Amino acid sequence: MLEATLDSLGVPAQEVLVWLGPAIGPQAFEVGGEVRDAFTTVHPESACAFIPGAQPGKFLADIYALARIRLAARGVTAVYGGGLCTVTDPRFYSFRRSPVTGRMASLVWLAAR
Repeated sequence: MLEATLDSLGVPAQEVLVWLGPAIGPQAFEVGGEVRDAFTTVHPESACAFIPGAQPGKFLADIYALARIRLAARGVTAVYGGGLCTVTDPRFYSFRRSPVTGRMASLVWLAAR
């Protein structure tokens, strides 16, 4: 998705500024080995974004690190945000934490130069 979005912008990667909003954090996002393999096959350096989970064959994934790696591979260097976990931070809704959820939004705009 990141790569497709960059392609659709039609501007050089050096002109793109990325904000990584709240998401499931690396201590809460457990995935199987097939997910780890899908990332590391394309970007071997992605291995650093996975640590073994409590269950055999499971890994805790840092999706912020994964996004940064994929963006850097495309030449995007202006990446901000990240680190806000929707599971552990009660300011955010999380179905993983509670079945009572709501809606969140991020606002994005272009400033005139």
